Amino acid sequence: MSVAIGAELEDRVAVASNWRLVWWRFRRHHLAMASAGFLIVLYLVVLFPSFFSTQDPERTDARQAFIPVQSIHLFADGALSPWVPAIAGKRNPTTLRMEWTTDPGKRVAIRFLGQGVEWKFLGLFRTNVHLVASADPGQRIFLLGSDRLGRDQWSRIMHGTQTSMTVGLVAVALSVILGVVLGGLSGYVGGRTDQVIQRIIELLQSVPTIPIWLALSAALPRDWTPIQVFFAITVILSLVGWTTLGREVRGRFLALREEDFVLAARLAGCSRMRIILRHMVPTFTSHIIATSSLAIPVMIINETSLSFLGLGIRPPAISLGVLLQEAQNIQTLALAPWLLTPGLVVIVSVLAFNLVGDGLRDAADPYSN
Repeated sequence: MSVAIGAELEDRVAVASNWRLVWWRFRRHHLAMASAGFLIVLYLVVLFPSFFSTQDPERTDARQAFIPVQSIHLFADGALSPWVPAIAGKRNPTTLRMEWTTDPGKRVAIRFLGQGVEWKFLGLFRTNVHLVASADPGQRIFLLGSDRLGRDQWSRIMHGTQTSMTVGLVAVALSVILGVVLGGLSGYVGGRTDQVIQRIIELLQSVPTIPIWLALSAALPRDWTPIQVFFAITVILSLVGWTTLGREVRGRFLALREEDFVLAARLAGCSRMRIILRHMVPTFTSHIIATSSLAIPVMIINETSLSFLGLGIRPPAISLGVLLQEAQNIQTLALAPWLLTPGLVVIVSVLAFNLVGDGLRDAADPYSN
């Protein structure tokens, strides 16, 4: 019986496509699978940040500055009735600063899939449905507290996640395009083209990365809109980040250009770009995907670092780096440690990307042991 099952498995492996073999190997990596599930949820937030927000992220009220975290409770009096504790505040007679505390004795009812601030679904039509909303439209809730201007930290993190994760994804996509095209031309064409592209790569890799970011970011006009800055930062990160993949593609193409299938495509009259994109690149697409998944967290950290230093995406735009600017001094951290939450989001998302990248890298060669 076991011999028959083993023969059946061998037959399935023999006729399975490369992508199916990669998937079978990837799903054996349990940490990578769990991280992939987390990233799916994360990019749902990227697609619909307003749905996951509880209120307008730009709404300010200095009278509600540094309100502490209101944690969600699902049950009340033995019944399913979600609520958060009410906030009670009193002014410190010495510092004259308003000090807030949660009052578990008083409850603020909340609703899942409740109604709140109106927003556009995919920019097409308006809706006011939110994942979590206050049952009383006039009562604000702060699931992760508020900042110095009374803005809801939870809602700002949802929108900041959209910006930071999108920058990382788009920057890596541009880097992959540059790396595959320029690295492919360098390895396939050779000669003077190879020399020029390799000297460019060596020049970019010899200059320290941080000064390049600082110089290019500081050169951006201060009167640019947040959208213009967003695309400029994306281009800067991609222009600096394509060199490693370009070198890897070049090395692979040097080995592939003498293969029989490449010679057959050349004799059939295929152009250079068609041979590169349709015949040579697909032979190591899984490796490119694995490399890209490991490059995304690097791009996310780069954007967060630039925005934290004030050289990347700037207010009023929201990103995780912009949100971390609120936690730059000890006094603020002492009053509102929850302002460090965006840093935790960066750490967890980068860790998830790295675990998925490790799983993809191991699965990219499904015939290895």
